[in-house]
Amino acid sequence: MLSFTLRAIQCHFNPRAERKKVILKNCNFEKATLRNHYSPLDSKTRQKKVSHKAWKSCFLILSLAFILAQPVSAGQNKVTRVHDGDTLTVRDGSKELTIRLVGIDAPEVSGKKREPGQPFSQQATKHLAGLVLNKVVEIKEFGRDRYGRTLGVVFLEGKNINLEMVKAGLAEVYRGGHAPGFDPALYEEAEKKAKADKKEMWSQGSKYVSPREWRRMEREK
Repeated sequence: MLSFTLRAIQCHFNPRAERKKVILKNCNFEKATLRNHYSPLDSKTRQKKVSHKAWKSCFLILSLAFILAQPVSAGQNKVTRVHDGDTLTVRDGSKELTIRLVGIDAPEVSGKKREPGQPFSQQATKHLAGLVLNKVVEIKEFGRDRYGRTLGVVFLEGKNINLEMVKAGLAEVYRGGHAPGFDPALYEEAEKKAKADKKEMWSQGSKYVSPREWRRMEREK
């Protein structure tokens, strides 16, 4: 410590140009002094540093995995309109996006005024509106359908709204082909339970018609 102090005093009283020379000279001296007075890190200290770095790396990897596992959300998606039991519109700033709830099919509303549409279509629309209308949701996207609508799973505070519609007995598992990457297993289980409990549209028993079949019949009229 005495040598450090003496050199500091020496630097203080030297002219600026001379002081630079002293500083450079003393830097080499201090490096040598540190090497002499402080031994290399022992194995335990090295292990601690390596462990700390490994822990930080693991933390970063886990954080990244957690972020990637979250639903894809394009900002503040506020639901501004519910069209029927499986279609809604969201707004993010000035941008609007029509979302077709992927993997499910709700009873069809009528495209004509004064026509009731498929049984339970109004109940399905009202139920979905009660869940998400005017609320901010997250959307996990699965591409687009042939009409240009975004296929997505809608989440509200972590709750899977697509799945909730099936659980409520107001939507069935979509009977066409599923979007790439979409797993219908949970939805199929929910449908079985809702059907066994005769919830909402399943209370029709043998009179029940799948929305997919209903659309086909409407096209043939």
